[in-house]
Amino acid sequence: MPEATFTWHGIFYLEKIFNTLIDSFIDNQVGIADDFLSTALAAHLKANLLSLYQNKLLNHAGTGNALLVSHDKLVRSDQIYWLDRKHNNAFENDFFSLMDSFVAHLNSTCYTGITGYEFHYALYEEGSFYKKHLDQFKNNGSRQYSMIMYLNAGWVIADGGQLCIHHADHLQNISPINGKSVFFKSSELEHEVLLANKARMSITGWLKAD
Repeated sequence: MPEATFTWHGIFYLEKIFNTLIDSFIDNQVGIADDFLSTALAAHLKANLLSLYQNKLLNHAGTGNALLVSHDKLVRSDQIYWLDRKHNNAFENDFFSLMDSFVAHLNSTCYTGITGYEFHYALYEEGSFYKKHLDQFKNNGSRQYSMIMYLNAGWVIADGGQLCIHHADHLQNISPINGKSVFFKSSELEHEVLLANKARMSITGWLKAD
């Protein structure tokens, strides 16, 4: 799928992917859609992330927000870099255009009232993890939905790094396979990133209602 395509075929294809994500969320509290990111866009975003990593521009992630942040590598050991249209990166802007389309579709079909979003690159080096947590801050409830898009071509089970969702009666493990998107309510489901046995990359973020 070419990036930023607005042909009728492209719009139909995107809506099919968006509906897969939404319908699986309604059925199971966790939406999953393969190929949410095209192979080409995922490759470009991965290249951006690796360039940032090689140039030591990633920051060690913390827990909490700017008013109440903690950096504890026994809880969370990934590195991140916030995306922003002001960076004027063509492929990141293609990603933002994709998210604009998804938010518009989500609001029009599910009346969610999403008004904004925030996303960052995340890189888990070999041996990194993120212990069980919720994505909504104690002092700010603006995050409504969590979304992760994976950038890991050729990922296999032995590579680890699964997203483990803690449902009330079972655990759901999701492998971080290239192009896949995962979508769930930020305030409802605890989750963790299991130990990664090789570098694990994604774009992670939140749809917000301020």
